[in-house]
Amino acid sequence: MKQNRMVFVTVGSTLFDALVEAVCKRECLLTLRKLGYTSLVIQLGKGKFVPDKSAGEAEDIEIEHFPYKPNLAEYLGKADLVISHAGSGSIFETLRAQRPLVVVVNTLLMDNHQSELADELAERKYLYTASPEKLVDTLRTMKLETLVPYPSSEPSALVKTLDQFLGFAPSIRSVSDHR
Repeated sequence: MKQNRMVFVTVGSTLFDALVEAVCKRECLLTLRKLGYTSLVIQLGKGKFVPDKSAGEAEDIEIEHFPYKPNLAEYLGKADLVISHAGSGSIFETLRAQRPLVVVVNTLLMDNHQSELADELAERKYLYTASPEKLVDTLRTMKLETLVPYPSSEPSALVKTLDQFLGFAPSIRSVSDHR
């Protein structure tokens, strides 16, 4: 009996067909299978591209998909790997669930502030980043064991990290706390 190892893909409530198409390409399915994954669950968001479930059969990967669900905790809890769009909600929910994460940045967005956040978190070794075109390369070269566990949820730490990232001065309270 083979062990089920699941990859969960989420685009949130957005339209990001390029990500869905990238994970459904034969080369990506072959790579995921080589890495030992046996199922691919895709949350499609508002996308128009609908994966062909039979595409996975040739690579011995079960593919299932659904448009949108407000709560993804069930899928994150079962995922051995998460491939996500660069939305901050999806990123932090996955990191808090302590799941390995590859963030795929939508390079078609004009003011892509999401890539800045993803790049910063990748630099801190919490996740990997890719574009749809580079997803397979990232999957082939990633070393999940080198990822650093995201610190447990501490709201003030998150605020401090975001403040530093955005270049805001420390709050008055935090300055007085250090005296």
